[in-house]
Amino acid sequence: MKKSLQNQTFLFAAKLTIVVLCFYFIYTELSSNTQLDWEKFFQLVVQKQSVLGVLFLLSFSVANRYLEIVKWQNLVQCIKPITMGESTQQVLGALTAGLFTPNGLGEYAGKALFFDKKKTKKIIFLNLICNGIQMVWTILFGTIGLWILGYHLWVLAIIGILTFAGLLSYLTHSIKIKGYSLEKLKDKINEIPKPIHRKNILLALGRYLVFSHQYYFLFLAFDVDLPYLMLMATIAVVYFLASSLPSFQFLDFAVKGSVALFFFGKLGVNEWIVVFISMLMWFLNIVLPVVIGSYFVLKFKPKWN
Repeated sequence: MKKSLQNQTFLFAAKLTIVVLCFYFIYTELSSNTQLDWEKFFQLVVQKQSVLGVLFLLSFSVANRYLEIVKWQNLVQCIKPITMGESTQQVLGALTAGLFTPNGLGEYAGKALFFDKKKTKKIIFLNLICNGIQMVWTILFGTIGLWILGYHLWVLAIIGILTFAGLLSYLTHSIKIKGYSLEKLKDKINEIPKPIHRKNILLALGRYLVFSHQYYFLFLAFDVDLPYLMLMATIAVVYFLASSLPSFQFLDFAVKGSVALFFFGKLGVNEWIVVFISMLMWFLNIVLPVVIGSYFVLKFKPKWN
């Protein structure tokens, strides 16, 4: 009885620590960033106040997370069917847990805790598939964006690196390291039914189009007048390069903002507008889901025995 009480106390302390750290990191980023000119921002908000506009932009955030939730529900059925509510709890809870870990690695552990301990490796593998296909679309559109913007040598370098990696993978696919090999990984991927793979690919594409166009409409809201193709190409490049850099989720807007400043600066977009849009994207797609995810973290009961 005493041990059980100690475990419950420890679990509650751990959950509370995660939530407090999340809100602390969010507050720190918003209050200490000297590039954010809040006076200009609020002047623009008052000038363009539109309930429909705000709801329109929020709908992209809802659609973004909804597609991620459906994507996870689709993949995890390989292990066991889960409801939309369970998938929501796992995705948002894991997002909160991964906020202050490098590249959101805590997300992998967060999702695994919702399942029996013996399924941990499978859950981590499915999360890799879930995030991996999202990265494939990011690389594809980012490379196309670089070509449109005229960075042809960059594109050739990326193609060269991918070709070399593909050739190296082919030549070493049967080499085992501690019992693991690329051939075994390929077999594991092929064990997932093709309909699940197809749905995963389409959902990842939908999610990419949603958050990239949310970025696009934010620029329109800030009166940035650039051709659609040029703006979307730049957005694709920013996401691609920023996603390639090691970072923490709570620093996401700082990393994307820095990359965005370089590329949008070349197009003549005002610096403070670029910084604020990067901050708003982070707020709408990370902070708001984390606030909801904090509730799931606090009510979480681990499946591990």
